[in-house]
Amino acid sequence: MRLTNYSDYALRTLMYLAVIPDRNTLATITDIANSYQISRSHLTKIIHQLAQIGYIESIRGKNGGIRLAKAAQDINLGEVIRQTEPDFHVVHCFPAPGCDAQSRSNSKSKAQPKPADYCAITPVCKLKSVFAEATGAFLKVMDNYTLADIVANEEALWQILKFHTGTVASTQAIN
Repeated sequence: MRLTNYSDYALRTLMYLAVIPDRNTLATITDIANSYQISRSHLTKIIHQLAQIGYIESIRGKNGGIRLAKAAQDINLGEVIRQTEPDFHVVHCFPAPGCDAQSRSNSKSKAQPKPADYCAITPVCKLKSVFAEATGAFLKVMDNYTLADIVANEEALWQILKFHTGTVASTQAIN
């Protein structure tokens, strides 16, 4: 299984926001994009979704920015991945039981296999159930971790991230 860049960037954005030393400090999309050397326009879409879901708070205006809307220990990684991955179709004959669109909370893609993708053994194949079990195991492990768990070394992470941002002054503190 491989996560999309979308989910990867969503997790990295949450990590960035979690390690800012002052929780009242607002970060900008540019800060985060520069820190990770990723596309600002792509990140904008991700941040919009994270705000809609309720993981981050977005403040508009001249001194606006973003910050976590929840405590890091209240953000479950498995939940984030379920809400940002378009599907968990490891092979084109999915969805398999337990991995279909109804079992995820926020599916963006419900594409069905095209007739050209049809496999002759699909009606009797047991491989897709193995993939479904593996995907379920992956998500179960991710469910055991929160954002706080992966930023436990927050001081070290912040030292690296603020260096790559190029400017710490670009963040705005609000009261």
